[in-house]
Amino acid sequence: MAAKLKSVYICSSCGYESAKWNGRCPSCGEWNTFEEEVVEAAPRKAGAKKAPSALNGEDCSDKVRTLSQIDTEDEIRYSTGAGELDRVLGGGLVKGSLVLLGGEPGIGKSTLLLQICSYFGREHTILYVSGEESVRQVKLRADRLGVVTTNLYLLSITDAESVCSTITATRPDIVIIDSIQTMNIRDISSSSGSITQVRECTNMFMHLAKDLEIPIFLVGHVNKDGAIAGPKVMEHIVDTVLFFEGDRHQSYRLLRAVKNRYGSTNEIGVFEMLDNGLSQVENPSEMFLSGRPCGVSGSCVGCVMEGTRPILAEIQALVTKSGYSAPRRTSTGFDFSRLAIILAVLEKRAGLFYGSLDVYVNIVGGFRLDEPAADLPTALALYSSLMDMPINEKLVSFGEIGLGGEIRSISNISQRIAEAQRLGFEKCIIPKMSLRQIDPRRYKIGIIAVSNIRQAFDYLKKERGIS
Repeated sequence: MAAKLKSVYICSSCGYESAKWNGRCPSCGEWNTFEEEVVEAAPRKAGAKKAPSALNGEDCSDKVRTLSQIDTEDEIRYSTGAGELDRVLGGGLVKGSLVLLGGEPGIGKSTLLLQICSYFGREHTILYVSGEESVRQVKLRADRLGVVTTNLYLLSITDAESVCSTITATRPDIVIIDSIQTMNIRDISSSSGSITQVRECTNMFMHLAKDLEIPIFLVGHVNKDGAIAGPKVMEHIVDTVLFFEGDRHQSYRLLRAVKNRYGSTNEIGVFEMLDNGLSQVENPSEMFLSGRPCGVSGSCVGCVMEGTRPILAEIQALVTKSGYSAPRRTSTGFDFSRLAIILAVLEKRAGLFYGSLDVYVNIVGGFRLDEPAADLPTALALYSSLMDMPINEKLVSFGEIGLGGEIRSISNISQRIAEAQRLGFEKCIIPKMSLRQIDPRRYKIGIIAVSNIRQAFDYLKKERGIS
C-alpha cells in the first residue's frame, strides 16, 4: 500500500509547525515565514496503545551527580592553532561542543576549517565529511592551502545516519561537516536542505557530540537575507554560532560569535584572504588605518571595543550639494538611524545645515561600528566635510552624543587611550565625564575633554587657527 503524504507548514524563523499556512507566525510573530514541507504520514495501527505515562520512563537516578562531583580538572578545550579563532570561541574548542559556522558563499568558511586541520593533525585525528565535494576535490584544495597531515580522514557522503555510525565506530577527536544543508535522514521524505532535514540532522549531531564528547563543526549556508539558512531553532540547538563577515571582493574577513555558550559574544577575529588561504591579522587597528589620506577633509579616527580588544577605525564623511529634490543619505558600516539622529543634533544644537545636502558616511575596510562611542568621530567627520576643514591625522576621538548635544561618558576609556597612544596618535578628544575614570598624567598623548559638540568643534577650529 502506497504511503500517504501530507503537507505541514514550518516557520523558517522559529521552527513552529502548523497544519495550515499562516500569513503571520503565531509563535514568533514574523510575516511570510511559513514554508510547505511534504512528509510521509505515519500509518496508524489498529488497536494502537496510548502514549506511555511519564511515570513509566527509565529511572536515571544513578546518573544524577552534584556540581562538586563533576571533574573539570582535565583539559576540556582544544587550541585550534589560529589565535583569532580561539579568541572568538572563548579560549579554544570545547570538547563535546557543536559549532555552526555560517557566511556568504566564497567568504572562507571551508578554507578556515581545512587550514586548522594542519594544527589539529599534529596530536588529534580529524574526520572531514564533505557533502559538496568529492574526496579528490578536497585533496586538491588541501594541497593549494598547504595542509599536510596524516591524521586527516576524508569522507564524501550525505547520509546523516551513516555519518553518525562512522563517527561512533572510528571515534575521531574532531569532526567537520561541510555542510549541514547537504545532510539528510532517509526516514524523512523531504529533500536535503529543507527545514525539517536541517533541523533533525542538527539535532542528531548534537546528541552525538554530547554522548561521545567529540566537538563537531557544522558549515551553514546563508539565505538571500544574509541569515543562516534553516529554522532559527537550529541556532538554538548548537552551542556556538560563528559568522564570517566581509565583502568577498575585499581581502579582509571578520569572524564574529553570534552565540557562544562557552565565551563572550563580543569578541571578533580578523583574517586576510591571501592566495594560499586565510592569514590572521593580529593588529586590526593598523590594518584599518593603513593608507589614510593626509590633509583631506571629512576623515576622523574613532575607537570601538570588540570584547576586550580596542579597535581604531577611520570614519569618512562626504557632504556635498545635492542634485535631487530630496537629498540622499547613505551609510556603509554605520547605523543609518544613528546617522539621522546625529545630523538632527548637529542642525539643532550646533547650528549647522545639512537639509539640502547629500551626506555619505563610510567605515574604511569593511568594518562595522555599532557602538555609541563612534558618535563623536562621526560628527567630527561630518563637520570637517561640511566646512572643508581637514582634521589633524594624529587626532583620535570617541564619545556618545546625546540629543541635547552633550558628549556622554563611555566605558573602557583607559584601554582606548592606551591603544591610540601605542599607534602614535598625539591628541585624543574624550567626554569630560570620563576624566573621572583616568589619570591624564599617566599618558603621553594629549587629552582634550569636551562636554558638548560645540566645544569639540571649537577645538578643531583652534587647531586650524580659525577664530
